[in-house]
Amino acid sequence: MSNDMTAKPEMRAQLAMKKHVDAFEQTVRSTIALAETFTEADWALATECPGWSVKDVVSHIVSVEILLLGEDPAPGHILPDELPHVRGDMGRMLELGVDARRAVPGAEVLAELRDVLERRLAALATTDPDEQTMAPTGRMVPYAMFMVFRAFDCWTHEQDVRRAVGRPGNLHAPGAECARMILRQGLPMVVAKRAGAAPGQSVEFRIVRSGAEYVQVGVDGRGRLADGPEGPPTTTLSMDWETFVRLAAGRCAAADVEVGVEGDAELGTRVLAGLAVTP
Repeated sequence: MSNDMTAKPEMRAQLAMKKHVDAFEQTVRSTIALAETFTEADWALATECPGWSVKDVVSHIVSVEILLLGEDPAPGHILPDELPHVRGDMGRMLELGVDARRAVPGAEVLAELRDVLERRLAALATTDPDEQTMAPTGRMVPYAMFMVFRAFDCWTHEQDVRRAVGRPGNLHAPGAECARMILRQGLPMVVAKRAGAAPGQSVEFRIVRSGAEYVQVGVDGRGRLADGPEGPPTTTLSMDWETFVRLAAGRCAAADVEVGVEGDAELGTRVLAGLAVTP
């Protein structure tokens, strides 16, 4: 039987597509199961996404998936001009489907999520894994890679909702691996560009995620990822997986969480201040 490494390119693309679609499906079904327990008060709770309640976050997942089906998630809806948490054209576009559902009961939004998930899965079953589409980064990527972003986005929002309602879970699900893939790729830019680490310096991220993971970013004119320690780092930042996700997804500031800093504390402070890497 072929595996990911020995399969032909077409088969590898199909295997990658299935893996990432499965991660997307798992986290959306987990979100549905969680939402089935909500009271009206739960739906109204604020999340760490500025301006968004629990219901708003679920509405966002619904409206994005409707958009990806080529449909209008908010027919005829006009977005108010004064929404302080909305920035830029992309922000307004994403807010449209959320705002259109603010007067809709949570149970109806949940019913929409169930429906759109089934329709998306049916569409994805016939989608070419190599079909090029625009990723949130603004680059064209194969659809199999695009589904990494979708699984990541849905999983991150599931965690937003879980923190808001105080019901942790699914933290190490397949969607978490998609999050890892996306977030770690932004670390060289954070260390080399935002934090201004000098050539020869390096930052090691010690992340406790069902066992410790060590990610070292060295600077040799620009940042580069290493698979493991390459010598004594200039700075070491230690944190648990959820803390890393919250910081890297821009959900909180370093002062709000516990992070161990060893070595060059000033460099560590600059890295933590610029750690948000999500588009």
